[in-house]
Amino acid sequence: MPLKGNLADFSITQILNLINLAKKTGILHVYEPIVTDETIRDGTGQERKKVMPGEERATVAFRDGKLILATMGNQDGHLANVLQKAGKLNIQQARVIRERGKKYSDKALALMLINANYATQQDVVRSIKQYTLDIVYDLANWEQEPFVLDENAAPSPARITVPIDLQNVIMEIGRRKDGDEPGIELPNLDMALKFPEDPGEKFRRVHLSVEEWRVVSFINPNNSIRQIAKACNMTETEIRRVVYSLLNAGLVELMKPPTSKQPARAAAGGKSRSAAQPPITVKRSVVERLIAKIKET
Repeated sequence: MPLKGNLADFSITQILNLINLAKKTGILHVYEPIVTDETIRDGTGQERKKVMPGEERATVAFRDGKLILATMGNQDGHLANVLQKAGKLNIQQARVIRERGKKYSDKALALMLINANYATQQDVVRSIKQYTLDIVYDLANWEQEPFVLDENAAPSPARITVPIDLQNVIMEIGRRKDGDEPGIELPNLDMALKFPEDPGEKFRRVHLSVEEWRVVSFINPNNSIRQIAKACNMTETEIRRVVYSLLNAGLVELMKPPTSKQPARAAAGGKSRSAAQPPITVKRSVVERLIAKIKET
């Protein structure tokens, strides 16, 4: 049975995490929301208008837990248009290629363009990858569209697919979130972070920013998020954004630090004093191997 739902209850980030962790293959169909007069209760018990699926807005294809292709309902995914959007063809070239290449598959058309020196193989791969990512990042902002995940379905073999690691996509979606949203996910900076089981496997192909690698280097059950922020010279907003991205990607987990301390009360005369913070702990085992590259920055 295909997975069905609504983005109001199950976000794109959660769907991508599910597909990534379960190594799923299939096509995600996302539809235009048609709001009805019927009232329903969501998972939190709140009432809202029932939404029915309308025309298809986007499709996103996956293979073995990797993103491979995406199309938008109101966009022409023809290879000539993809290359034009990437700046590899001008408007006139794209128009001529579309007209004369109607009977050819994307793969055959790409081969002809490469042989005619209109584009290189690298141009084609990069353009399709960026086109796919742009659609997924746009889709991540949708909030009430119905969706269906049709498992084991596959795009046409005539289409060119480019495997993209979903952990990196999830990380980038987290980076693009507004500054206020991570604050909702992380209400208490006195919580600590820990790595999930087998962190090396999760970090193997992920691409972290310099700031994220710095935070990762201090992750230890004895270090609160507040302490990590201080050690990395980050503001609360900056640390929330970084930790939010790491959590969304499933690279870290929240936990209570074993030696947490309550902040000191305000002193007489209105002046406040901070509670003495224990020195930050740096774990010299798994972390050291994971962030060896940070020493090069």
